[in-house]
Amino acid sequence: MHIDPIFIIASALAIAVLLASAATHKLRAPARFAKQLADYQLLPEALVRPGARVMPLLELTIAFALLVPVSRSWAALTAAGLITLYAAAIGINLRRGRRDIDCGCAGPDQVQPLRPILLLRNSVLIALALLASVVPLARDLNLFDGFVTIAASAVALLIYAAADGLLANSPLLLKLIGR
Repeated sequence: MHIDPIFIIASALAIAVLLASAATHKLRAPARFAKQLADYQLLPEALVRPGARVMPLLELTIAFALLVPVSRSWAALTAAGLITLYAAAIGINLRRGRRDIDCGCAGPDQVQPLRPILLLRNSVLIALALLASVVPLARDLNLFDGFVTIAASAVALLIYAAADGLLANSPLLLKLIGR
């Protein structure tokens, strides 16, 4: 099966922007991220701080590698693995009944408690990363293809931002309407 490069590049670009954004949130508030990481109770205390320092650097490395055609496939597979790891951490804590902790996905300015819908969101992101790992059909790309690729990435990111905003604010919205 051959997939047009527009889909693959748009997926890679969207995942790269998401990872770079996540990394910048973590780098802007390292103490908060270390606390969020510790709250998951999956790492020994001695590994929380080093893990909190390494994770944003890993996300940035993957994000940049997604933008380079030569490294795109392995970077996309690594991104899918990293997002799977995040989903597993969420799933383990949901299984433990720990829904009150901040997932750490909404950035330093917003708290988003763990919920099963986050697993669905991460599944979509994993699928997008796996799509980015496919070797594209070889064809020449023109200016219009570039525009469509950027527009498709932007639409995917806008949908993600809208869904993430709704997820992060749904407890407040439910409280406002009395549920």
